[in-house]
Amino acid sequence: MKHSQRFLILFLGLTLLSMTVAHKFYVSVTNIRYSETEETLQITTRVFIDDLEAVLLERYGVTTSLATDNEVDDANAYIEKYLNRKMVFKVNGKHLPYTFLGKEYETDIAICYLELPVGPLSEVSTLEVQNDVLTDMFEEQQNVVHFRIAGKRKSFVLIRESNKGMLNL
Repeated sequence: MKHSQRFLILFLGLTLLSMTVAHKFYVSVTNIRYSETEETLQITTRVFIDDLEAVLLERYGVTTSLATDNEVDDANAYIEKYLNRKMVFKVNGKHLPYTFLGKEYETDIAICYLELPVGPLSEVSTLEVQNDVLTDMFEEQQNVVHFRIAGKRKSFVLIRESNKGMLNL
């Protein structure tokens, strides 16, 4: 076999192998809706478990082992601490703290539940979300935010350079 034929076979083989490697997506999805009975924003954030574990390890030096029998007892506290630093909500321009209610798992996704008291919707003119979840760890990170409030729907794709979205009511 000639040198050029070996090179061509090696090149084609490596090209085919590289095409079979799964592409990793860095994305989270946050849904925000208003509960009239509770007068709160009910927020769910979906994040890949492995990405969340990686950021918790890097930030806090803890191996959380999420979604396993070995999950650390204070995993919720670490997740809450991280989210409080990376997700900010403003109502009528005023920062309001939210409550981390907990999490559950669905295959390879961690679903985090948050609640933000806002009062009567008639007194809300603007809702703003700043979402920096994982953007400082993964350059390709995209945080999709869906608002569904008072019959209005609006979605944003937030990235490191553009991390805020606003809904005018």
